[in-house]
Amino acid sequence: MTSDKPVLVLLHGWGVNQGVWHGVAQQLESQLDGKIQLLTPDLPGFGLCRGYPQPYQLDAVVEMLAAQIPAQSYVCGWSLGGLLAIAMAHRYPHKVKQLGLIAASPCFMAQQNWPGMAEAIMQQFARALSENLPLTIERFLAIQAMGSSSARADIKVLKQAIMAYPMADIAAVEGALQLLKLDLRQQFAALTQPVAGFFGRLDSLVPVKVTDLLQQLQPHGQFVVAAHASHAPFISHQDEFIQWLRLWLN
Repeated sequence: MTSDKPVLVLLHGWGVNQGVWHGVAQQLESQLDGKIQLLTPDLPGFGLCRGYPQPYQLDAVVEMLAAQIPAQSYVCGWSLGGLLAIAMAHRYPHKVKQLGLIAASPCFMAQQNWPGMAEAIMQQFARALSENLPLTIERFLAIQAMGSSSARADIKVLKQAIMAYPMADIAAVEGALQLLKLDLRQQFAALTQPVAGFFGRLDSLVPVKVTDLLQQLQPHGQFVVAAHASHAPFISHQDEFIQWLRLWLN
């Protein structure tokens, strides 16, 4: 795949699919008038990407994604997509010209001196998945919008966007959940590409304190915090996000 235009890759998060980028893609197309090529691949086992590695391991998942992306792409990942983008930038540096993180962390689980999700919440999700996949995804979407002033509308937008695509395979959803337990802080600190990020101050999954720690790991990183956003700032604060994205692309 070759293109003379810059390629922007947006990677979605856990439990959803490329549908989450629908609104952003429409805005970018109207504002940038074909100046960039936009790719929104589904993570393996999600949306239209029915094939996935078994077992669902980081190296194999990142390899599948990297195969779909041209060299020197601007790779931007939301939530789990951000973790995968970090791994891709580390393993396939020629693929990632710049790395963008949206409400994403190299380490999602709370550790000593590192804020994040409690292990118990993760275990709850894992248990609930096997009982009722659609309901678990819906609960997860509700957590993502928590705190945002437009929470109810945000959940509706997220839900409608992902319903336009096939439901993810349960084994892929379970496998992807396990990836959120990984700690890629060392790989993140070792990156040589420019790093930037867009975060929500009210995010309960990636606490805003993480941005200070990211800054320590990547001193030249540029991290922006949307004051009234939660875990889906590109939906609740789409105009701010698009503005950030355009600056980042330039």
